[in-house]
Amino acid sequence: MQIDNLFYKFYYKWWKNIDKPILILVVLLFTIGLFFSLVSTSLIASDKLDTNSYFFFFKHLIYVLMGIIIIFIFSSLETNKLLKYSIILFLISILSLVLVPVIGVEVKGSKRWIDLFFLPRFQPIEVLKPFLIIILAIIFCNNRLNIITKYLFSAFLISIISLLLIIQPDIGQTLLVVFSWAVLIFTSGINIYFLFAIFLLGLFLLTYLIIYVPKFDYIQGRIFSFFNRETGSHNFQSDKAIDSITSGGFFGKGIGEGTLKNRVPEAHTDYIISVISEEFGVVAIMIILLLFLILIYMVFKKIRFENDDMIKLILIGSISLILMQATIHIGVNIRLLPTTGMTLPFLSYGGSSIVSTSILAGIILNLTKRKIN
Repeated sequence: MQIDNLFYKFYYKWWKNIDKPILILVVLLFTIGLFFSLVSTSLIASDKLDTNSYFFFFKHLIYVLMGIIIIFIFSSLETNKLLKYSIILFLISILSLVLVPVIGVEVKGSKRWIDLFFLPRFQPIEVLKPFLIIILAIIFCNNRLNIITKYLFSAFLISIISLLLIIQPDIGQTLLVVFSWAVLIFTSGINIYFLFAIFLLGLFLLTYLIIYVPKFDYIQGRIFSFFNRETGSHNFQSDKAIDSITSGGFFGKGIGEGTLKNRVPEAHTDYIISVISEEFGVVAIMIILLLFLILIYMVFKKIRFENDDMIKLILIGSISLILMQATIHIGVNIRLLPTTGMTLPFLSYGGSSIVSTSILAGIILNLTKRKIN
């Protein structure tokens, strides 16, 4: 009876202080992702796996339920404990990333995943990204370090992570990590000319890798096929995606009437926006984009009234990471960007992606809740 009473008090305190509009919006986005998973993957499961037509949906449901638990855990921690545990989890994630080239699972020429008994094909970088934001914020807000040391130390850390990602290879996640770092150093007050010099250096190194390192020939292929519509299998996928968006029109073809999910591999992850647009129309995409914009607005509204610089940086980094990933995913789907294999936060199918998004949501909810008891 006493344990139940303690749990009730803990839950009541959590519910009283949590930012309910942000929580409701996060749950709504996950629910929308579940719905579209149900209507977009049933035929894939029955055709390719010769099994229950709801196979992928039930897996997605399990991941989302796991994500809700993760959100509750991270949002209920005290801020000092959140920072402490994040450092530990960051180190574990770095170790996992180091192990990927050694024990990782190779899929289509890339080693990005580790098989875990509870989460097959787990991608360490997905879990590392949220904690990287916190680590960078801690570095930039450390008063014992001078400004040059902060930037050099953070640059060294980003270089190590980028190198581990390049080895896999995974240029998309590398760009996302570097972008997150650039957002935080810009927000922390770096000289704009120094930031521009870093950008040019990064662009030079990326160009060199793509042109002169054989391991990155596949990126050349994606870029050339992006500009030349007549070549490349990745171009085929992008063309099918944009054709599906066009054929869906404003209100779509109707539930189950789309064909993209059967013509393009991994459509329920990399091209979920096109799948949604084909069956439910551009109106559905506009509603989803509006929900993302509302989420971003609500988080930045909280940042405006926050006095702690570290919390400000973590919130800016977390919401920018979600925004950038969503932008890349949508850009690929409408042929503004070459194919990257980037999932859409909250909506795309995939355990690693859902876990990563849930951690980010939990961190955001933790740092935006009321500070009173």
